[in-house]
Parts: sequence; C-alpha cells; structure tokens
Amino acid sequence: MHVHENSRFRNIATLALVGVLSGVIVAAAAFPLAAASGLIAKAGAISFDELPASFTVKQAPQATQVLARDGKTPLATFFDENRKDVPLTAIAPTVAQALVAAEDQAFYRHNGVDVRGLARAVVVNKATGAQQGGSTLTMQLVRMLATYSATDPQQVVEATEKSTSRKIKESRQALALDKELGKKGVIERYLNLAPYGHSTYGIYAASMYYFGKTPDKLTLSESALLAGVIRAPSVYDPMDEGQRPQTLERRDWVLDQMVKTGAITTAQATEAKAVELKFVGKTPSNGCTATKPNNYGFFCDYFQRWWLQQEAFGSTTYDRERRLRGGGYRVITSLDPPVQNAAFKNVTDQLSVNHKEALMVAAVEPGTGKVRALATNRTFGIDGGAKPKNKPHSNPAEAERGVRGTYPITTNPLITGGGGVQGYQAGSTFKIFAAVAALQKGMPLATEMNAPQVYRSGYYAPQGEPGSCSDIPRYCPTNDNSSMAGQHDMWSAFGASVNTYFVPLEEQAGAYNTIQAAKALGIRFLAPSEAEHAANKEQADTWGSFVLGVSATTPLDLANAYATLAADGSHCDPTPVEQIFDFEGAKIDAGAPHCNKAVTTEVARGAIDMARCPVGDQSAFDQCRGATARTVRDEVGHPVAGKTGTTDSNRTASLVVTTTTLAVAGIMADPDWPETPENMDHNKINPAVYETLADAMKGKPKVDFPAPARSTAYGDQKTIPNVSCRSVDDARNTLEEAGFNVKVDDIPVSSNCPQGSVAYSEPNRRSVAGATITLKISGGRPPANEPTNGPGNQDDGDQPNNDIGPDNVIDRIFN
Repeated sequence: MHVHENSRFRNIATLALVGVLSGVIVAAAAFPLAAASGLIAKAGAISFDELPASFTVKQAPQATQVLARDGKTPLATFFDENRKDVPLTAIAPTVAQALVAAEDQAFYRHNGVDVRGLARAVVVNKATGAQQGGSTLTMQLVRMLATYSATDPQQVVEATEKSTSRKIKESRQALALDKELGKKGVIERYLNLAPYGHSTYGIYAASMYYFGKTPDKLTLSESALLAGVIRAPSVYDPMDEGQRPQTLERRDWVLDQMVKTGAITTAQATEAKAVELKFVGKTPSNGCTATKPNNYGFFCDYFQRWWLQQEAFGSTTYDRERRLRGGGYRVITSLDPPVQNAAFKNVTDQLSVNHKEALMVAAVEPGTGKVRALATNRTFGIDGGAKPKNKPHSNPAEAERGVRGTYPITTNPLITGGGGVQGYQAGSTFKIFAAVAALQKGMPLATEMNAPQVYRSGYYAPQGEPGSCSDIPRYCPTNDNSSMAGQHDMWSAFGASVNTYFVPLEEQAGAYNTIQAAKALGIRFLAPSEAEHAANKEQADTWGSFVLGVSATTPLDLANAYATLAADGSHCDPTPVEQIFDFEGAKIDAGAPHCNKAVTTEVARGAIDMARCPVGDQSAFDQCRGATARTVRDEVGHPVAGKTGTTDSNRTASLVVTTTTLAVAGIMADPDWPETPENMDHNKINPAVYETLADAMKGKPKVDFPAPARSTAYGDQKTIPNVSCRSVDDARNTLEEAGFNVKVDDIPVSSNCPQGSVAYSEPNRRSVAGATITLKISGGRPPANEPTNGPGNQDDGDQPNNDIGPDNVIDRIFN
C-alpha cells in the first residue's frame, strides 16, 4: 500500500473514532444521565456513564497569613505554594474576559466539553503528530483538581497523561463540574488554582507579585498579560528581560482575542497594547527568617514552634507543618506591636546586637497567658554565606577551635526555650516559690526567723563543694551583705533578698513543695537532669539551693509565673495566639487560653503583697522595709510587684515586674557560655525590663493589687517557748505541748549552752500552730575568738538598708 493510502486510511479511522467519541459526548452533554455504553464499547472503552462524574477534591494549598494583635501588622506568611483564594467579585472583570478569550472562546456556549474543539484536536494530533489540547477551561480545571487531589505520584501521572481514555474520563467529570459550579464557579476556581510562575499560584498571588496590587485593581493590559502567562509561565516570563518581548506579544495576542470575543473594542485593545507595564516582582516573605521588622522574628519562631505542638492541626509534626504552609489560615497573634517595639528599643538601648551577652525580655498578660512581646539584642536569622557575620565564640576554648558564637545572628529560641535552649539561672526571683509553699502550709507573711550571715542548713553538701560548710557536710548559704543579718519576716526578707531567711523557709515548707509551687506557676524545668531531680520527691527534698534560683529557666516562664500570681493564682499556658480563622473565614478554637487554678487566691495575693517590697512599692499592711530595685515603682507609675535576681559570681542578672495587667521578665546572660566569668550588669537588665513595663502601661488606669486577708498576712501565730540550754527531751515536750512539731538537727553547733543540750530553736520567736520547730544541738563553747552560733549572738534590731546590692546565689548541689 502506498504512503498516501496509509495516511488516508489513518485519517478515515481517526474520523470514525472521533465520530464515535463526539456522538457519545454530545449525547452525554444533552442527556447527562443517558447510557452510551454501546458506542463506547464498540470503540473499545469503558461505558461512559460508568466513569466517575465527580471525585474528592482537596483544598489547594493556601498561604497562611500571620498578623499581630491589631489584625493589620503583618508578621509572617507561611506557604509551600504562594496562593490566596479570592471570590470572583474581588477580581477585575477583565481578568475573566481575558482568560476566556485566551483559553476557551466557546466557554459560555458549551456544557463543560467543546465537542467540535475536541474533535478538531484529535484529528490534527493524529494527522500531524502535534499536540493540540482541545480542552476547555472546565477540562483544564478538572485536570488541576485531579492533580491536587492525588494521594500518590501515580495518580498525578494519570491526571496529566496524554491519552484518549484520560480525555474521556476528563470529559465526563467536566460535564458534571460545569453543572455543579456553573460558569462563574468554574472561572473562580480556575483563576485561584492556576500557576503563574515564580512560585505564585492563583490570581491573587500573581497580581501581588507582578504588579503589587490586589486583583480587583488590575487594568485591562495587566489582565491580558496574566491571562497569557497561564499557558506557559516558564516561557512567558515578564521578569526575564530575554522573555519579556515574547510575553508582551502574548499579551497583545490576548487583547486581539478579546476583541474577537466582543469583550473589548479595537480601540481599547490598541490603547492597552500601548501601556508600558511596570513589574514589581516582589515575593512575599516565607517563614520567620523573612519577618520584617526583624525584631518580630523571635516571636514568629515562638508561634511556629507552638503551632507544631498543637494536636488540633494534625497528629504528627509533619501534618501540622503542612497545615501551616497549606491550610490558608489567618492567624491573629497576641504580639502587641507597641509593647514589642518598646521592648526591643529598651533592650538595644542597653546592649547592642553585637554584644556576646544576651539581654532577653518577655511580656505576658496575667489571666490569659497571652505573650505580648519577646525581645533580645540579636538579629533573628541564619548566619549563612561565604563570609559569616557571627563573632568568635565567647568561650576562649571554643573560639580557639574556630567555633563561632550565636551573635549577632541566631534562630535559637533564647527567650522562650526549646530546641536545645534550656534557660538560665534566675537567682533570687525563685525565692517567691518558697514563700508560696510556706503560705500554702498556713505560714503567714509575718513569719519571723533569725537570718544569720551564714546559715548552717539541714541540707547535705559534701565538704569542699561550693556552698558547703567549712567544717561539716552541710549546705551553708551566706548573704550578700552582713547588714542583712537579723530577725526577718517574709516582707523584709524578700525586699532585701536575704538568702539565710529563705533557705530555712524552704526547709520548713519543704523543698519538694517549693519545687511543686514553681511548676504550678509555670516553671517548666527544660533541663532534663533538673526535670528528673524535681520530679523525684526524695531527691527534690535535698535540693537546698533551689530557692536561690540555681535552676535553669527562661524569661517567658519567669514572666508567666509572676503573671499567675498577679492573676490571683490563675495559671494560663503561654500562648502566641488571639484568634485563628480557617481559609473559609470560620473561627477555630485552637489557641484559646488554657487556664487552671494553680494556687488559691489568698496565697497568690499574699505572695504579691510580699513582692511589692523589692521594687519600691508598699504592701497593703505597710510592712516593706527594704528594696533591691527601689526605683521601679516610680518609673512604672503603677502598683507593681517583682524581684531582682543574681547568680553566683554574677553570671546572670534578672528582674521580673508585674502589674495587674502585664508581667515583664528579663534575664541577662551569655547563652553560648553559661559559665562565663563576666559579670552581668543590673544597671542594664533592670531599665530594659521596667521601662518596657512603663511604656506598656502609659495611659492605662492605675489598678491596685487586691490585699490579702489579715489572716494571710499575720496568721494565728503563737509564741515559741524559749528552750535554749534545756535537754532535747525537755525541749521537745515543751514545744509539742505548745502545739508545734519538732525536728532535731543532730549536727552540733557552737554554743554557750552545755554540750548535748539545745543551743536554740529555729524559728525561735513566733510561728503558727503545727509549724515545725528545729532544735539545734550545742557542741559546747567554741575556741577563743570564735563567735558562737544562734540568735542570741545576732543583732535582732539590725534591719537591712534600702540600697542593698545584688544577692548572692550559691551553686546548686545535688545529693
């Protein structure tokens, strides 16, 4: 057979097949429910009405927008595909007109399948080997929807393969989709789904990327260009100088087609062709490292870490991240821009980003746990590139090995912890937890104890270890200043930060109970070894130095703990979220405050009343007599409570302050080298914290803290009988008859009392009924020139002065 005869034979066969196919589709278009199985069977295919007319359509990936508390200030965008669905009413009409003219001029005349166009494409393809599509806009939409709905790679292949069977299946689904969505629905879904190049998907992202405007503001010329790009974004790229001429030619062709369809006049087309388009080419930020301003980055990172822990967004971290990057959520975070900006300014005014020391501040709202600010003197980002910007490591040994530090650029969650960041010692800010545990046991704020310059505690500590006694294997904390020694209650001891009052207070309340109070208020124990130690009651009860703040914590946890007390004991998990809306605009519950009653209202009010003393405020009972940060009350201008903290050798410095509506905590440390010999300066951390609170409280009403009950302040205290120099049995009986519990410390102390008798009791003046009184046993007279121990050798009337410096904290000692 000759070649031209072969060709003619193929054409005749093709026309026959087209006739069969066209007849089936025409019949289906006219009678969607009619069976055409006979015709298709003769063509060797499955029955047309047996093909699926619909399929499960997954929502195409949408970018998630994250905004600040005001709902306007952008924080970040998260996406795998840059897309944001918009209704057809939010798109310029010229866009749909241009799309129809470029892709499917018969769109409004068919029911989803253009039979003539499809037949013509099949004939041309068979005759010439070309690849005319013949697909309507609806069929193209079916293909895109099938791709996004695929659950495995093979389904993607099947959705895009070039075959007659795929065309038949696609046609059946197009007919159903046209009926279900209508013409406007098809256009809307198509415009929101189509790729436009440069990782932009959908008309909204394309309009913003190429022209920097929303799609309702697109001009005729811009609409025609975007309609032309859809066919082949990699070929028609206006951002590529080399491809721009052919892209503009494509635009002009689309305009001509719009004239052909009657959408515009020739004059309008000519005018639109003459427009010199201005391209923006601005890709939206994706993720936290692109957050602007940069000081919002640490909050953004905190939000992202929070999201990945929420089971509401999926059972696995992978699922949650996919939802974040493709769910199209609109997230209103708790970040308050004025407070955040003030925090960052106050931090960097004290310490620039180039310092190895980190000055870290967190602000939390009492009663909701909403995080209002996270600021530090660091640039949030990745120190990449051939020339790293980060300085040498602050630890000389690491720097000698060529290791760089994490300053000035880092993505480490310095302020909130996590990702290997376990926190920093917060010093005497932890004393409040012993007070809470004591108040829970019924001990009032007026509980008096003698506070010697060196306290020989009942906690074990190997001799020679830091903080141990020189002569016995016990923990012996000291005060920062000898003037602190004397008789104290909780108000004066907390105001002046007297170590040798709070260690015995922890003993009476119980170290384990003190640790449990810290947990209840929001301290998380991020260091695994500390978490294990704190969870074991037997081990926890040996942790004598816990009350002096040797456990690692973060500014966020510290702020939240004091915020819990300011909220009358209502603890709320910290949250970075105000509201979350799904892609349809429906509000979802995830992120709502999750609160519980951590301590009773009375305990919380008692602790806050005591905490007014260190920051220059006054307790409800006018009992404050010392302050380590006296200027705070005047600077903030509102009723305020809080505490300073300093660790051993001043390796860290902290301040936490709270009003009834905002708690701000700050810690200054070297995150790269916690053991640094450098001294952290309270003259830097303190202003950064209290000025942030002052800025946030400007113009707000002055609300006082509710006073605790008088019983919480003073209790029903009883006089403790003087049992000095009595036998242990006699002293025990006397104290038990008076309504107290008795504990004997068998490590002898120097005393003028006979050896083996009771040297003194601790406490020795007053306490509540049922309190535990510790008997200290005399070891006899000390050598000449060595002072004896006990309250009889202290000046009970010597109160600490009002300008006491940072308190000393002894290193943690585990048994």
